[in-house]
Amino acid sequence: MTLAEISSGDVFLSILWFCGLFLWIAIAVSVFFDIFRSHDLSGWGKAGWVVLIFILPLLGVLIYLIVRGGSMHERAVQQAQQNDEAFKDYVRSASSSPADDLHKLADLKDRGVISDEEFNRLKTKAMAEHA
Repeated sequence: MTLAEISSGDVFLSILWFCGLFLWIAIAVSVFFDIFRSHDLSGWGKAGWVVLIFILPLLGVLIYLIVRGGSMHERAVQQAQQNDEAFKDYVRSASSSPADDLHKLADLKDRGVISDEEFNRLKTKAMAEHA
């Protein structure tokens, strides 16, 4: 087939197949993540789903989506909520107020870890960071 024999319909179908392939790959990857994220499946159940998807790729993914598609969404939402809570906890633990910083500096000064000069310099720096 020469370049002159390729029609726009052939190009459209090729692009459609190519997009479909990447769509299927994205769905298959999300199914694999869901299989291994699922706590209600035993090890044998997970192995069975993986074998089915490897033996019959398109049909295996479609069967999984039909059988476990609803709970797949619930697990994804639950994982997103856990990630959000973990991020919020991290932000709360990482952030500090100027009062906390000054209290820590005063404690270091009282214990003799830092001098008065260092205390004043660090106090000015802490206040400038929170301003």
